[in-house]
Amino acid sequence: MRFTSLAEWLAWQASLHPESIELGLERVASVWRRMRPTGLQSTVITVAGTNGKGSCVALLESIYRSAGYTTGSYTSPHLICYNERVRLNGAPMSDQRLCQAFERVDQARQGISLTYFEFGTLAALEIFAELQPQVVILEVGLGGRLDAVNIIDPDLALITTVDIDHTAWLGEEREQIGREKAGIMRAGIPVVLADADMPASVVQHGEALGARLFQLGSAFRASPCGQGWDWFGLDQVERDLPLPALTGAFQRSNAAAVISAVKLLEARLPVGRSALEAGLSGVRLQGRMQLVAGSPPVLLDVAHNLQAAAALKQHIEALGIKGEVRAVFGMLADKDAAGVIALLQPLVDRWCIVATDESGRARQTGELGALFRRSAVESLVEPHESIVAALQAASAGLGADDLVVVFGSFQIVGDALHRLGQE
Repeated sequence: MRFTSLAEWLAWQASLHPESIELGLERVASVWRRMRPTGLQSTVITVAGTNGKGSCVALLESIYRSAGYTTGSYTSPHLICYNERVRLNGAPMSDQRLCQAFERVDQARQGISLTYFEFGTLAALEIFAELQPQVVILEVGLGGRLDAVNIIDPDLALITTVDIDHTAWLGEEREQIGREKAGIMRAGIPVVLADADMPASVVQHGEALGARLFQLGSAFRASPCGQGWDWFGLDQVERDLPLPALTGAFQRSNAAAVISAVKLLEARLPVGRSALEAGLSGVRLQGRMQLVAGSPPVLLDVAHNLQAAAALKQHIEALGIKGEVRAVFGMLADKDAAGVIALLQPLVDRWCIVATDESGRARQTGELGALFRRSAVESLVEPHESIVAALQAASAGLGADDLVVVFGSFQIVGDALHRLGQE
């Protein structure tokens, strides 16, 4: 074996390819064919979208586990440890099994250069091919059409939302980005669209391809009902469902899309009412409008684009904070930090900014500070060298009526969760 520890494997992978992101399927598909010529034997659901992917994966995983099925899930990036990316029945994969899978990828690639993400994707697929869970749920890393996950033909595709993000790779318009995300569709398979305002490019691609499209607002819908909600679609009704145990008004739309997906796969994976209820009520996902009780309370959210920041703003406003709101904030260099700052600025009294350190995409505090100056933000802004220092400064002198909000990147939120003892 090339390396014996997960840390060694990951450090080597990060240095193996000159680019952190290289879209395209030829290299990764050729390695996968060598590894597993027969592919996956599980039922596969692929999830793409700008925001809401992680929530939909978590909901699917929770519902199918509640129904008694074995599940494999692949998501990215991770919050605290790499093992989170590959889960079997909700549990992170062990270091040993990941290392074994990395070794098989390394042997099969025969000198082909792979990115960090491609290496991880192939390792996850190798693990699922070996363990054969009944349901495999794959989250697209970036876009869809040329993402490494797209070497697998899904039995169902789910597209959450389409908004402006990753413009250097996907384009600067929703229609362009929509075309990329629509690339996960296949002819004849059901495709669930979780946004009633989906770009026309998504629908047009699906129709031209011959996919079976089911869109929120037309093929299915969700309606409030007392303390719960009703789902209508596919000539069926599920009344008085519990709200998903995930914070945010948009989670009902995510849940409606997930239930539609479950219904569309019912012939091969039957799911009863009790499993739907248990899956919705029992779902867990860290770093999504997660409130950690304390004095002050701390709200953590991985919002890193305008659409997600708008949802975070709406949630903070709904909390009705009586005291001061302080932000611990850091964002990667390829994100619209200026737009996010402008959106949240009216709610934030003080900003504690920290650097991100992801290779090739890092943004230092000096760069963030310049954005604040250009935005003419009047809130107090102060740079910090670490998430520990930023959390301490943000929390100093605050009490139960105040709020510290940590957001901007998975890395910032993951580090904060670790420091707050929320692993």
